[in-house]
Amino acid sequence: MFITEAFAQDAAGGSSAMGSGLEMLLLFAPLMVVWYFLLIRPQRQQMKKRTETLSNIRRGDQVVLGSGVVGKVTKVIDDKELEVEIAEGVRVRAVRNFVAEVRVKGEPVNTEAPVKS
Repeated sequence: MFITEAFAQDAAGGSSAMGSGLEMLLLFAPLMVVWYFLLIRPQRQQMKKRTETLSNIRRGDQVVLGSGVVGKVTKVIDDKELEVEIAEGVRVRAVRNFVAEVRVKGEPVNTEAPVKS
């Protein structure tokens, strides 16, 4: 009984299908803009900042690894691996992507040539 009434209503209003699609688009467009500015854009900025932080790790930085181990970077092996001293005389190799946090930055790298006197 109810299905036949629904079909009858659908047949009567068949010309409004184009308007319905446009209305849906006008409803979802602002939602997508809000979604972008509240979720997608901040996440991209965070990822960019993290990538920059990881690429700028150098010797002397104090880092926290993903496992919670705190250590000091003693050597940057290549763009993917670091050597981290976790205790006096105990050095481990760590993958750069598993650095969770850089706590204390080391001294800046001296890019100038040494002055001979």
